[in-house]
Amino acid sequence: MIRLDNITLTFPDGDNRVTAVNQVSLTAHPGTVTGITGPSGSGKSSLLAVAATLIRPDSGRVTIGDVEATGLDAAEAADLRRTSIGIVFQQSNLLPSLTASEQLRVMGELGGRRHAEARAAATRRADELLDAVGLADHRDKRPHQLSGGQRQRVNIARALMNDPSALLVDEPTSALDRERGAAIIDLILRLSTERDAATLLVTHDVVHLPRMHRVVRLVDGKLEAAQPLATPAV
Repeated sequence: MIRLDNITLTFPDGDNRVTAVNQVSLTAHPGTVTGITGPSGSGKSSLLAVAATLIRPDSGRVTIGDVEATGLDAAEAADLRRTSIGIVFQQSNLLPSLTASEQLRVMGELGGRRHAEARAAATRRADELLDAVGLADHRDKRPHQLSGGQRQRVNIARALMNDPSALLVDEPTSALDRERGAAIIDLILRLSTERDAATLLVTHDVVHLPRMHRVVRLVDGKLEAAQPLATPAV
């Protein structure tokens, strides 16, 4: 579960401060995808960064699973991200020299888990996830050998490598055409359900919103009324 309670976030602007997120409360439940939409500059990505514990809000509380994350120090927040939060950035940010499998397996090295048994488990997990995103036959390819949609699939698989309870996705279809974008949304919906992850997904692409379990809209940092949607076809 992801729970944001009365989150406010401001940034310095000369002698004043500008409010990016204004008293937002939002809950995402396991196995569901909540879409976050709204105009550019409305605070969507800032809210996602707060949920990811990448930015500490001015006020309010962030809860991931049963962990109240707002009071964690930097090292504790980093450990929470490593164990419980998967982040899919707008750009895939894959390492050019690593194969698709290695992009995932390096996540298993985080936190010092480098013994042989852990490496073998990471390899099995990477193979499982690449199969889940339809890239089992591309495990040994490097980013330049993959299409944009395939790179985004690796990005999603990498975010799931440590079996997170919270998945945070920022504009996953922005660099893709309509058909490939729809396939990525299908994938996120299916994997969120199968892996019981609570997912927040920021998007400008309104064509995909009817497929979400729930949609909220941010305008000038404020949350408009939530829109519960029909159960999406996945």
